Amino acid sequence: MSLELFDQLESKVHNAVETIEMMRMELDELRQENEHLKNERQQWESRLNGVLARFKELDENPSS
Repeated sequence: MSLELFDQLESKVHNAVETIEMMRMELDELRQENEHLKNERQQWESRLNGVLARFKELDENPSS
């Protein structure tokens, strides 16, 4: 294998490793964002269930 071909191969491997590292960092960021969004959704569901429970209480105990 000529030195030029080896240099090209080395460059391509280096670029591939950099790309993989960048994708791993992006994946970690996306996982963190996903976890944050899941927590936020759970909070909204909890609040919504509380509001719905209040409406249910109003329906069950109407003031006359």
